[in-house]
Amino acid sequence: MNDQDLKSLVATIVKQMMNEDTVANVNPAAETAAAQQSASSEEQDACLPDITELDLKKELLVPNPYDREGYLKMKERTPARIGVWRAGPRYKTMTSLRFRADHAAAQDAVFSYVSEDLVKKLNLVPIETLCKDKDEYLTRPDLGRQFSDETVNFMKVRVRSPKVQIVVGDGLSSAAIEANAADIIPALKQGLKMYGIEVGDILFVKHCRVPSMDVIGEATDADVVCLLVGERPGLVTAESMSAYIAYKPTVDMPEARRTVVSNIHKGGTPAVEAGAHISELIKSMLDKKTSGIDLKL
Repeated sequence: MNDQDLKSLVATIVKQMMNEDTVANVNPAAETAAAQQSASSEEQDACLPDITELDLKKELLVPNPYDREGYLKMKERTPARIGVWRAGPRYKTMTSLRFRADHAAAQDAVFSYVSEDLVKKLNLVPIETLCKDKDEYLTRPDLGRQFSDETVNFMKVRVRSPKVQIVVGDGLSSAAIEANAADIIPALKQGLKMYGIEVGDILFVKHCRVPSMDVIGEATDADVVCLLVGERPGLVTAESMSAYIAYKPTVDMPEARRTVVSNIHKGGTPAVEAGAHISELIKSMLDKKTSGIDLKL
């Protein structure tokens, strides 16, 4: 079987799968995807449609449901994979393929790198921890918390005693930074400016673990350090980011001294809204000179 025959076979299987799984689903997005699969033989060399573009919250694959509207209301309120039906003892092909596609997206988010173009576009100052590559980053979390002496000295010279030091770190999801950084940074800076707080150079940390912010806090002598970092991706989204914020962080400090804003993504807390909320938190920390569980909101 040559490459052309293989592509034709794959396209035929996907076409059949889409037709089967959308019989009971009168959803425009699903019908569009199925229509795209029935393209003419001249388009067989083109890429297949991206299955992850379908919104799972709008996809009801249960044939002849007793309460279709009730089912769809439930799906609107949860990212859980409900209403997927089955083929005998196994999941339908559509459900299985989507699961594998979302799993692949999560893996890509962990092993990919934030674009250098984005770092330059946002005027971030790049530094990196002691990790040499992604494999070492995943197997040696301790190295993702440390910097070389040269990097520490660079921070001491470049950044001098700011009130607020914003840091962006790739963490376990570079996709989260790519998706949210361009929106949250302006919102955060604008929010702080309203409180009369100016933000200087923003650092970008490659191979970043959360406690690296403690080293940055000591090196820069910042009053507050705010780390925007990619969260561990899951099957719901690979683009979720968190903000870890601490008042005068120090190396080996208790985790209870950190304040966390999590699930920053288009399906959770939007980046712009999160930026405004974080700026308010930072103002409270500066006023009360504390953070974490000691910060009474």
